[in-house]
Amino acid sequence: MLIVFRHAIAVLAASCAASAVAAPALSSPDGHIMVDVVVTPQHTLAWSLARDGKPVILASALGLQLEGADLTHGLRIDSVSPARPVHQHYTMAVGKKRDIRYAANEQVYTVQNAARQTMDVVFRVSNDGFAFRYVVAEPGLPMKKFVAESTNFALPAGAKAWLQPMQVAQTGWMNTNPAYEEHYQREIAVGTRSPSPAGWVFPALFNTGDNWVALSEAGMDGSFHASRLLADSPGGVYALGVPMAPEVFPDGALLAETGGILTSPWRIGAVGTLATVMQSTLGTDLAAPAIAFDPALVKPGHASWSWALLKDDATVFAVQKQFIDYAAEMHWDYTLVDADWDRKIGYDKMRELAAYGAGKHVGLLVWYNSSGSWNKTVYSPKGALITHAQRVGEFARLREMGIKGVKIDFFAGDGKSMIAYYVDILRDAADAGLLVNFHGATLPRGWARTWPNLMSAEAVKGLEFTTFTQADQDAVVRHAAMLPFARNLFDPMDFTPMVFGDIPGIKRATRNGFELAESVLFLSGIQHFAEAPAGMATVPAAVKALLQELPRSWDDVRFIDGFPGRQVVIARKSGSAWYVAGLNADDTDQTMTLDLSFLGKRQGQLINDGKGEREFDIGTIAGGKTAITIKAHGGFVAVFN
Repeated sequence: MLIVFRHAIAVLAASCAASAVAAPALSSPDGHIMVDVVVTPQHTLAWSLARDGKPVILASALGLQLEGADLTHGLRIDSVSPARPVHQHYTMAVGKKRDIRYAANEQVYTVQNAARQTMDVVFRVSNDGFAFRYVVAEPGLPMKKFVAESTNFALPAGAKAWLQPMQVAQTGWMNTNPAYEEHYQREIAVGTRSPSPAGWVFPALFNTGDNWVALSEAGMDGSFHASRLLADSPGGVYALGVPMAPEVFPDGALLAETGGILTSPWRIGAVGTLATVMQSTLGTDLAAPAIAFDPALVKPGHASWSWALLKDDATVFAVQKQFIDYAAEMHWDYTLVDADWDRKIGYDKMRELAAYGAGKHVGLLVWYNSSGSWNKTVYSPKGALITHAQRVGEFARLREMGIKGVKIDFFAGDGKSMIAYYVDILRDAADAGLLVNFHGATLPRGWARTWPNLMSAEAVKGLEFTTFTQADQDAVVRHAAMLPFARNLFDPMDFTPMVFGDIPGIKRATRNGFELAESVLFLSGIQHFAEAPAGMATVPAAVKALLQELPRSWDDVRFIDGFPGRQVVIARKSGSAWYVAGLNADDTDQTMTLDLSFLGKRQGQLINDGKGEREFDIGTIAGGKTAITIKAHGGFVAVFN
């Protein structure tokens, strides 16, 4: 199969007289993944990818169109660099692994159009996928303004997709969309049109035969807009789209432009078995290295949070003091005080709360409304972080008060100027030593590596929606079973999980084991738990103890079993302990045989669902090949110390 596939590419390349240099194939370090870049007979640039000889990405377009330079047509390959190895070693306090080694082979393809304007296409191929980006340093084009991009991804016929629709700008509550807050379309045929004219969000997950592909992007430094996949994908060809016109900072640019070198974000794709994709760190591997930030301030943790169940009326001094006590009792690290704290509590009393929390080793996090004029929200503090001067002053005040971090909400979307606003906030917060959590926000796209102070971001239809309507509650079962495979694959996610008790006005669709499993399955630098003190008081001592001792960050990960939107079982390592968690979104009980042979003969504590929806069953579990039954809409956590 490999010979046939390569031969077809070779014939295509040989048929094109415009190709000045025959581009050699670029392979992964282990030789399993191979990328070919060619000039087509139509004088356009195309690429394709195979794994073990099987086509995964068919011939797909490359190219940029800038003002004054069409680098999509009339192209020839001017030169190809020798393949060079790339090795990186970095650590992450937030994510699926702490100590990460990235190895890839890189090749640079320099292309030239009929006007002799040039562009570099930089490809990297690693054992778990690919990445490429555009670099335009054309000296004859002093101002480089993005117009369009021809990049696309062609999936084979019969492939399936798991995709989330992109929200239309200036729709939704108080015009706060887009915020990456829709349910996923699961296991749909490639080529299915998005229900939203705005397209599909990243990450985008596909399956073709034995191979899985998770597409996203990384390396967003504020100089480029964020992308999405277009709504139409005829024949399974998914093209990159740009943000909608309103997705900008006031008077700011929508699309990339620079007077220097134009460098796009990396377009990335994890490729391989489902386990390979699930264990991949490609989303941070291609992000920029970490800025200098005091490691003593990088403190992942767990937080109590009143707003999830008690809403606006609970943002008062007395209740927040109770939630600090609750956090202390649970050995959690933070309490988040949500919207309107400046009106209902005030800066002086917040200073008092911060001091009270410090005495109990609980740090305070406070909410901000990011927005200026781009939506109709009225929650405050509003408009206090718009300018650099405002941020410097406000952040200094918070640090002096003893506040540890900020949750910033209601951004306008993905335009270049709005992406720059995110980056400016991260930089100014880092300078002030503050942790950051973005809400009503874009996908972070690897920012947790570059900015160690970024603890989490929402960019998900989180638990709060399940407290608003029964329909969202009923849908959360499949939704939660989808998130580890896509939204939470590379980036931290502030889903705000876990409720054991009642949700006012809502009938819960999940069992308690399902809720407990989310505490391990979902990755967030600060995990904001939705459960209130009354609900936590109903759980067995073993469950409470697990949540008191739950690691704040993880050293390693193993994907054990599962299928997107149905079941998922993942093992996470902290020190010498392994936590294995799973959930079942099906409407019937499922018995799964788990390969836990990496645990040897260790015995672990198993917390599974009991007979009733709110009951737990506490027992033991052994390593090796182990069968476990997960109840419908249920889940489990096993701890091997």
